Amino acid sequence: MKKMTLPQASRLTSPNPVTIVCTQKGDGSTNLATVSWWTCLSYNPDMVAFAMAKTSYSGERVRETGKVVLTIPGASLAEAALGCGSTTGRDTDKASQFGVELTSLEGSEIQIPVHSRVAIQCALKEYHEAGDHYLYICTVEQVCGDLAEEALFAWNGYSKLAPAKQ
Repeated sequence: MKKMTLPQASRLTSPNPVTIVCTQKGDGSTNLATVSWWTCLSYNPDMVAFAMAKTSYSGERVRETGKVVLTIPGASLAEAALGCGSTTGRDTDKASQFGVELTSLEGSEIQIPVHSRVAIQCALKEYHEAGDHYLYICTVEQVCGDLAEEALFAWNGYSKLAPAKQ
């Protein structure tokens, strides 16, 4: 074995689960940001966590509103999810820019992509500094799913988004 950096090692652990973090902007529209680090923390009570760069506009929205919906994007959203992960929503309507059709999620003011395999509606419990990121710990309010959608995963870091079966 040879020494390597953590980013190099993360490419060797592919595929990784991908989520589109959906938040509500100040004008009521939905912002979309792609992250590949999220996990279930607890099943009693239901809790999840995800990490976002400290500079992330979506993270700012989660901290301000206390609400977020994590969605597992369907395979048809691969290109859009890459775009949503590399563009700020501060001054951009990512849904329009990347052609993501949104729909309402019962019980939430935050819209989600139509082509989502899973939607996890959450309330922010707490967040913690983790180097250049914040770790967001959330309580789950509801979970919805669509078995007809095939989930996306991150391959080789963020270089490719595709279903797990290649």
